[in-house]
Amino acid sequence: MLATASHLRAVPTPESQLAENKLESLFRQHYDQIFRTAYRVTGNANDAEDVLQTVFLRLARRKNDLELAPNPQAYLLRAAINASLDIVRARAVNHLVPIDEVAPDHFATNRNPETQQADRELRQLIQSEISKLSQNSAEMFVLKYFEGYDNKEIAQMLGTSH
Repeated sequence: MLATASHLRAVPTPESQLAENKLESLFRQHYDQIFRTAYRVTGNANDAEDVLQTVFLRLARRKNDLELAPNPQAYLLRAAINASLDIVRARAVNHLVPIDEVAPDHFATNRNPETQQADRELRQLIQSEISKLSQNSAEMFVLKYFEGYDNKEIAQMLGTSH
């Protein structure tokens, strides 16, 4: 019996296995921070999941080129911020509303409706204004005010002077 192409599997090479292990290691080390950062920018858990997937799918497509030196954390945070901003900007252009804005806020049921609405409006305003910033300025803002890095750390991550 002849084997058809659908029955054949690619035999992993040592290089592809090493790249897969490195990608998995990067994911395990950084997924939580990438998700949190994306959530803070987008204000939506589903969008944050999409950002997380986008960042790591882009890395997976790079195959054996997973060198993120000198600072993998900085690279991944910047990628998450940029992917998040893409979502926020697309939402603004298409006038989309995140599901978190439509669904009741289960975590703040003890707060009055006016406070909840004010919080939603403030989140929307911040997201909108961040999406208008240049890429570099938006990265700096998110790293400083959402992630809590100091100016020196941000300068190192972005490769600029502080």
